[in-house]
Amino acid sequence: MDFLQALFLGLLQGLTEFLPISSSAHLILVPAFFDWVDQGVAFDLAVHMGTLLAVVLYFRTDVFGIARDGLMSMGQRRVVGQGALALYLVIGTVPAGLAGLALLDIIDNELRAVEIIFATTLIFGLLLGIADWMPKRQRTMDTLNWKDALLVGIAQALALVPGTSRSGVTITAGLFLGMSRETASRFSFLLAIPIIALASAVKLLEVATSEILVDWSAFLVGSVTSFLIAITAIHFFLKWLNKVGMWPYVLYRILLAGAIYVLLM
Repeated sequence: MDFLQALFLGLLQGLTEFLPISSSAHLILVPAFFDWVDQGVAFDLAVHMGTLLAVVLYFRTDVFGIARDGLMSMGQRRVVGQGALALYLVIGTVPAGLAGLALLDIIDNELRAVEIIFATTLIFGLLLGIADWMPKRQRTMDTLNWKDALLVGIAQALALVPGTSRSGVTITAGLFLGMSRETASRFSFLLAIPIIALASAVKLLEVATSEILVDWSAFLVGSVTSFLIAITAIHFFLKWLNKVGMWPYVLYRILLAGAIYVLLM
């Protein structure tokens, strides 16, 4: 992998991981369009580590508070501070974690087809638009309960199918549950931390237990680029959330689906 390819794919991962447009779809489609060799597990690990660091650093105050209160709640056997939110993040992670372990081979070998990405890009993009149109989206973080966490977690499991978009489908679920855009997005970003950490751990284990040769220069370029772009994308997504809503991303997904149909199908 040359420098420009690593730079471009790192930029692509950082930009699309937290926007509701599907990073997995872009990382499959772009190499296919340019006829690039698959970037491999080691590079996927690099860009995931970059985006993980970005979201942890951006929400560092929340992450520290939630982790502290969660541990204190376990120790004292009662809810302390944000201890309930810590539990909800665990509940929301379980469905995707179990689905990932059970369906990993199917996801890697059978669900990366262009036709599937076309369908998920279009269908889940339209669902995001419908959810954003719905009235009475006023629920805040302190109104969440374990049922909300489970439903958003089940939605997150759907994002294992390329083109669905993890952030897109979890925000969509949150909006359908009556959460405000800020609440749905914030919960989605916090929920990204454990699931990206788990995905990175799986990829790390795969790299460590195989004879995969790591291109360390591409690894470094990909991870640094994805980190810098991801932390910027999170900041501006949240800053512009109420001004632009979700429809720019919905329209992008519709146009992307059209491009996939015309150019790759």
